[in-house]
Amino acid sequence: MRSPIVTVTIQKASGASGEERTAAQDYIAVEEPLQIRLAKRDLAITMRTPGHDRELAAGFLFTEGILSSPSQVASIDADERGTITVRPKAGVDAGAESRHFYVTSSCGVCGKASIEALHAAGCNSLAGILPHIRANVILSLPEKLRSAQQVFEHTGGLHAAGLFRADGELLELREDVGRHNAVDKLIGAAFLAGQLPLHNCILMLSGRVSFELVQKAVMAGIPAVAAVGAPSSLATETARRFGVTLIGFLRDRRFNIYSGEVRLAS
Repeated sequence: MRSPIVTVTIQKASGASGEERTAAQDYIAVEEPLQIRLAKRDLAITMRTPGHDRELAAGFLFTEGILSSPSQVASIDADERGTITVRPKAGVDAGAESRHFYVTSSCGVCGKASIEALHAAGCNSLAGILPHIRANVILSLPEKLRSAQQVFEHTGGLHAAGLFRADGELLELREDVGRHNAVDKLIGAAFLAGQLPLHNCILMLSGRVSFELVQKAVMAGIPAVAAVGAPSSLATETARRFGVTLIGFLRDRRFNIYSGEVRLAS
């Protein structure tokens, strides 16, 4: 497996005007393309950090509604050219992606269509899923996430997605240069292990929250999403529509609640 980190020679500038220069070695995160194929069809190319590529492909196919169960997967194979091929079992429609790909905010269409696409895919509200989450558990998540980021510790250049139990125990963590890839890797691991839906879990994110990230949480049955950064308007609307607890600006021992405050206990 390709290392997620490479070493490069850099110049460090210091002094009042940056005039002092010294050579040094620095660690940086690897960013490389990965092509995802379903049977013989090319579906997507994503720029990702190498590692957990099988989970990334499986999570992508699940959160896009193409696969619904790990029992549909015959094999997942990677080659040295940066292609990962998911081969479905007999009876699975390998052309289904033309019917199931979701509308995302990057497509330039209205937010209402994006949300309705989730309803059309059979996603139900999570409002009735009520793990009670203590406020002190929420406050503990950023430090737990940060301390578990092994690659970020060396590079400072990766996003992280952590899956926590409602009591604050860290279950899994994935890192990637792409926020969506980190979440797909995390959900893909649970998908392949047959652990979905994740009704007793919290998704913790190291950055901001877009519609796509809430979409992935809804698909995986995750009732709570917390993030260090801000949510978008469409992420907030989606969380409210599907009964997801959405927390933003979780840092410095404070946070904002945008949706689903009923799950939070003092």
